[in-house]
Amino acid sequence: MATSSVMQFILVSPVTGVAKGAGLSPTIPRSCYLPRQGRNSGVLVRCMAKVRTDFFNLLAFSGPGPERINGRLAMVGFVAAIAVELSKGEDVFAQISNGGIPWFLLTTGVLSVASLIPLSSGVSVESKSKPFWSSDAEMWNGRFAMLGLVALALTEFVKGGALV
Repeated sequence: MATSSVMQFILVSPVTGVAKGAGLSPTIPRSCYLPRQGRNSGVLVRCMAKVRTDFFNLLAFSGPGPERINGRLAMVGFVAAIAVELSKGEDVFAQISNGGIPWFLLTTGVLSVASLIPLSSGVSVESKSKPFWSSDAEMWNGRFAMLGLVALALTEFVKGGALV
């Protein structure tokens, strides 16, 4: 809590005259002050927050796990549904009824464990994000895959057969 108030104080009130010691607060250590930077100084400030890595926080409603795991499962499921539909001509409901549930459970288990292992060791997805393969792109692709899978199933249900 004290660290948070120190950071808020630093971010809200830029300090001038750090070298002279003018305007220093007696409650905040001298090492917490930063010299005033120009607009184009090239300094990048990142917040290194400690992420809670226990199982229940990872899978909490606002935790890092649920949407990411569901998005990854939806991406795999959408591509697999389209691939099987193109190769065999079966719609999504026929794929599920013809032995798709064991494959679904196996894929869910493998992807959930593979997604939770790095998160439980404190590695965030954003820290491994690259400009092209960003964590935001993965999140949006997962959301679109969820919508695509639902749209595919609804379209095939209304049509009464395979889409292709």
